[in-house]
Amino acid sequence: MKPRGFAAFGLAIALAACGSDPADIPAVGTLERDRIELVAEANEPIVAIAVREGETVAPGQLLVQQDDALLAAQRARAEATRAEAAARLAEAERGPRGERIREARARLAGAESAVRNAQADFERARALEQRAFESQARSDELRARRDEAIARRDAQRATLEELERGSTSEELDQARGALAAAEAQVAEIEIRRTRLAVRAPRAGVVDALPFEIGERPPSGAVVAILLASDPAYARVYVPETVRARIGNGSRARVSIAGLEGELQGRVRTLAHEAAFTPYYALTQYDRGRLSYLAEVEIEGVPDRPLPTGVPVEVRFELDAHAGSVPAQAPR
Repeated sequence: MKPRGFAAFGLAIALAACGSDPADIPAVGTLERDRIELVAEANEPIVAIAVREGETVAPGQLLVQQDDALLAAQRARAEATRAEAAARLAEAERGPRGERIREARARLAGAESAVRNAQADFERARALEQRAFESQARSDELRARRDEAIARRDAQRATLEELERGSTSEELDQARGALAAAEAQVAEIEIRRTRLAVRAPRAGVVDALPFEIGERPPSGAVVAILLASDPAYARVYVPETVRARIGNGSRARVSIAGLEGELQGRVRTLAHEAAFTPYYALTQYDRGRLSYLAEVEIEGVPDRPLPTGVPVEVRFELDAHAGSVPAQAPR
């Protein structure tokens, strides 16, 4: 424990022994900054680390790059599918080519000619059958050929009508839907590929880089930790005797280990549930006390940056009515 922490705890015991107001005991804790953990989006090897621990980074700056070869191949396949869907839609909107329509008309003309020939053969066979010059089996065979020719003619006529009418609204909607799905697939793969490049979401200092180049972090593993460049705040534990007399916005005086004098502060968040019984509760009176987590914004920060993690003591300007202010849980 830091010497300054021993002094604070000794003061707490002395005040309790003397019967002084427990609210005079300072809240103790550490100086903190927002901690940002950036995770791996996929189980791909790390191919580049663009920063070092302790380096200051700007928003959007590249920190860690994972291998994107697999997603690049998936994107190429998705782009090919999108191109095919776009071509099908263009064809549906344009309608069939003139060559196909002329081909269908020629096929229909041939089918109609085949029907006429089959009908003539069947009628001659019927006439010969009535004179007993032709068998009934022969007539039945020619009737079947005629019916088959009629069916082929009807099919060719339907094909020509479909080509001349063009694509229906339902077919166009299906083609547009297929193209939209293909475009969404390309966009999804591109987003996943972009996220393989882990970038700083805000300005800060690189606190830790748990993996090395060549390692394959599991999906969801933390690959970079940033400490935000925003001003530091005091994260302290408030005794229950003080909790009811302060609230969000309450003023405070902050003493930082290694820094002369006190800085002004303001409570920005205050827990409404007790965190634990303080480890400095040594007397029978103190054992029953609880503490509440609070964050105190520091105002008038000196020009030199304040180190993260150093001990702090906070003394609050108590207000008998502050306990009615709604509280928020610290992060």
